[in-house]
Amino acid sequence: MVAVIHQGSSLREAVNYNERKVERQVAVLLDAGYYPKDPEDLTFKQRLARLENRAKLNQRVKVNHFHVSLNFAPGEHIAKEDLKQIAALYLDKIGFANQPYLLYEHNDSGHPHLHVVSTTIRADGSSINLHNIGRNQSSKARREIENQFGLIKADGRKGQSFELKPVNLQKVEYGKSDTKRAISNVLSSVLESYRYTSLPELNAVLKQYNIMADGGMEDSRIYRNQGLVYYALDANGNRAGASIKASDFHFRPTLKFLQNQFAAGETDRLKHRAKLKNSIDLILVRGQGQSLEDLMLSLEKEGVKVVLRKSPTGLVYGITYVDHRTKCVFNGSVLGKEYSAKGILDRIGQKNTALQTTAKKLDKKQSSEASDIKLQESVGSFASFDFNANPESNKSSDPLLEDLFTPLSDDSLTPWQLRKSRRKKRKKNISQ
Repeated sequence: MVAVIHQGSSLREAVNYNERKVERQVAVLLDAGYYPKDPEDLTFKQRLARLENRAKLNQRVKVNHFHVSLNFAPGEHIAKEDLKQIAALYLDKIGFANQPYLLYEHNDSGHPHLHVVSTTIRADGSSINLHNIGRNQSSKARREIENQFGLIKADGRKGQSFELKPVNLQKVEYGKSDTKRAISNVLSSVLESYRYTSLPELNAVLKQYNIMADGGMEDSRIYRNQGLVYYALDANGNRAGASIKASDFHFRPTLKFLQNQFAAGETDRLKHRAKLKNSIDLILVRGQGQSLEDLMLSLEKEGVKVVLRKSPTGLVYGITYVDHRTKCVFNGSVLGKEYSAKGILDRIGQKNTALQTTAKKLDKKQSSEASDIKLQESVGSFASFDFNANPESNKSSDPLLEDLFTPLSDDSLTPWQLRKSRRKKRKKNISQ
């Protein structure tokens, strides 16, 4: 099971998102916890009013709502009553006991999943602290529920793991809701569960699912306004279809949201650095990394994806490690110089020859051509020199030839005393 906590601006927005799914018949209201009526007897206004009235008990709190999706592995068939119990138990374990909530079951993706909407305001007006709830209370609750209900574990300890599948563009029509839904499914699971510190690091993960995040060029309007868009990639990694603004997704994966994730990822991933470094070192010590390709394949078998950054001419100038075991992303230089692109290439004894070979050939060719030109110029000037002519007529504009044929003065046979320059005597002032 994978729990993904969604960001949003209001209770109404979170409820509306799920209700629209119900209208499109791709979701059903499965339960209404701590409501006075059964879910099927509640109108939309009643569903929303119960949560909003509770939230009004403390209007000083900015984030007064809670929206989480509980995702199960493809192929897992869970009874409706068990789904209700799982949702209720999850809320109790993360500190939402006795809180009113709406439980929706969605069937619009390749795996079964639930959405739960609740409020952070308790009956006495106090609020529930959401800080790090995903990494602390939620992770613990998820593991306990997996054991209790025999679910496929998110960390794959049973030999199975729940993985998101890349967006398959062959099944998507560009510009329609299918594309947006497919991207949304990946973002909702990746953004909260992986630890990254920059947009390029996040893209190292998203690209594996044929998705890219783009903050625009420095002179673009989207960059000036601190905007962010997401778009799909085709099988060759090229942009395909229209981009979708971050604000168009219900959980709003905007640049502001990502900046908070960047800051959290900076500290959260530190404890996992040693594990990744040990994996790389062990492969190299065993001799399994005879080449860069061998190292990448060996790491991939252990659950680490290596993403290379190359110049247009094929020069490898950067390396990023996506550790799916710990869900952490590291640039090579962050791990240390020996784990950077240059450091890895040096350690496996493989030269980064893509540009070096070309550069050496060009330098050799240019040097050879330059030498030939100088030799031809010198020979040409030398051939036109008339040894029998008047010396004045042989004056050349080529300083090289002038230096070559100008006699050198040799003072080596002159006594040192005679070569020494005399000091000028100072005239004494005669006082009169």
